[in-house]
Amino acid sequence: MQQTFPGLLMAHAGQRPDAPAMREKAFGIWQTLSWSKLAAMVAEIAGAMHQAGLRRGDHMVVIGSNRPRLYATMLAAQSLGAIPVPLYQDAAGAECVFPINNADIKFAVVEDQEQVDKLLELREQCPQIARIIYDDPRGLRKYDEECLTSMDDFLAQGQAFTKQNPQFVAGEIAKCEPNDVAAMFFTSGTTGNPKGVVHTHNSLLDRASVGARFDKLTPADEVLAYLPPAWIGQNIFSYAQWLAVGYVVNCPESAATVTIDLKEVGPTYYFAPPRVFEGLLTSVMIRMEDAGAIKRKMFHHFMDLAKRVGPTKMDGKSLGLFDSLHYALGDLLVYGPLRNNLGMSRVRVAYTAGEAIGPDLFSFYRSIGVNLKQLYGSTETAVFVCLQPDHQAKADTVGVPCDGVEIKLSDSGEILVRSPGLLREYYKNPEATAEVLTADGWYHTSDAGFLDADGHLKIIDRVKDVGRIKGGRFDGAMFAPKYVENKLKFFSFVKEAVAYGDQRDRVCVMINIDFDAVGNWAERQNLPYAGYTDLSQKVAVYDMIKECVEKVNADLSRDEMLAGSQVSRFLILHKELDPDDGELTRTNKVRRGFIAEKYSALVDGLYADKKEQFVETQVKFEDGRTGSVSATLQLRDAQIFEPVKQAA
Repeated sequence: MQQTFPGLLMAHAGQRPDAPAMREKAFGIWQTLSWSKLAAMVAEIAGAMHQAGLRRGDHMVVIGSNRPRLYATMLAAQSLGAIPVPLYQDAAGAECVFPINNADIKFAVVEDQEQVDKLLELREQCPQIARIIYDDPRGLRKYDEECLTSMDDFLAQGQAFTKQNPQFVAGEIAKCEPNDVAAMFFTSGTTGNPKGVVHTHNSLLDRASVGARFDKLTPADEVLAYLPPAWIGQNIFSYAQWLAVGYVVNCPESAATVTIDLKEVGPTYYFAPPRVFEGLLTSVMIRMEDAGAIKRKMFHHFMDLAKRVGPTKMDGKSLGLFDSLHYALGDLLVYGPLRNNLGMSRVRVAYTAGEAIGPDLFSFYRSIGVNLKQLYGSTETAVFVCLQPDHQAKADTVGVPCDGVEIKLSDSGEILVRSPGLLREYYKNPEATAEVLTADGWYHTSDAGFLDADGHLKIIDRVKDVGRIKGGRFDGAMFAPKYVENKLKFFSFVKEAVAYGDQRDRVCVMINIDFDAVGNWAERQNLPYAGYTDLSQKVAVYDMIKECVEKVNADLSRDEMLAGSQVSRFLILHKELDPDDGELTRTNKVRRGFIAEKYSALVDGLYADKKEQFVETQVKFEDGRTGSVSATLQLRDAQIFEPVKQAA
């Protein structure tokens, strides 16, 4: 029984009933929920769900932020043998239609009024939805819909049911088997409808336990759950590993308070995509530029020291007496206060994944004493495929295969994985399942890469995206768009990049600037601007971005395989790429094909050697209204460098 999610919950509740399981910040005060109280809540919700008609094998949608009662809802569904399906809370209503209909969802549990309104609007397209339970009642008092029930009322119904049937939920939990389906996660759907990835209790808990053993996680650890629960990365760290280990999950009050809550909680185990680490560092550097001269000088002095010796210290190597004392002084004056300011004073293990992280950014965190590492995985692999051991963290790899994982490369360079954490199937999609799972259990990742001399995996790009330059100076050369995009995003001024070049005579790129970083830079340059569009088209901004592009080109020229991927021309987009406008997925991956079609005039202008191009773009606002943004964009050339031949 214990190797299922509800079985683990009951084990924690029985072995340490009063230990904290979750904390939630409400009205500025942290509220603690013990394992015994959580188990009682799960039993009450499960009883009410059974009364409402949820049965073994049914799917139930969950939409909202990280909230204890939503976590309890997922556990309650699993207790009955039903299958929770988390969806992104910031997804537009239209994006929810396919998953809801594909999984035949009749039962929905949501966080607040925003999600209730979204589902009520979808009733014509999803008529099977019969019951919507909401957690936060604010704004919903006067709603008069038969299908709506507040979580408070639902819990009261469940409490009455469990009093009359005290052993019912325990009996249902006993029926759960490790190989039963535990959850379904929908992919981003970058090239079509999203696919429902089916995972069992065993596939999720096996990988969660392997990761926990690898990093020696204990019940004393704490995490901050602030990323979308619909993303399997958040679900593994704050749900599967939480139940496998029994540590404390802390839920922020809101997205706006995450930075403050991070400092208050002081997690020991932390996960964030590179974008979050970049944002934290950018905010620090912006504040430091505004500090007094003495503070700035001290900061830069000790950061130069940290850059030189910090990674060596983090790798467990000796520094020598002078450097050790010097670093200790830096830790007292700069690194310690900086970690505290970032909310990482207690971080023992920090991970980043999802995108490549810049070597300078990676080294920065490790140099100030944050044990930042990279991992490799996906929704289909239950995340943990490769992990970086302590003292073996490299900026350009994603670690070594973890326990139970086999890796091999196909003739095309595609990475194939065999692991206990693989998906069972894509729901109602046998053709797609057959495309990624071989008869002997190998999963096609669609990623191209190789194992280095130390056995660490290095990712180059998506196999389907790796192309060839056709004609021109680098005819026949390999083109790896994601590799180029990630190198550009290593600069704090570049938030997003979209590269084109396959079957073309050169590489061209569209760039989004980071408004905060470039805005702060512009203010220091006494450069006035009226907003994002105005700032993005400033000549000085183009000059600065051109320097970034040419540094990337110089770096690429030293790579024999990728020298042909140097950027010949670029432009800066007049608006930020946005999931609501269809340009990014909900996990912030660029939809390169969609963007090429939407901005075809800009792509054509880059390849036609135009100097400028007018564009008008429709945008969607948060309240659902639409508008347009127009601008005349500059199209710039960048210097291309001769490939540097490597010594034999």
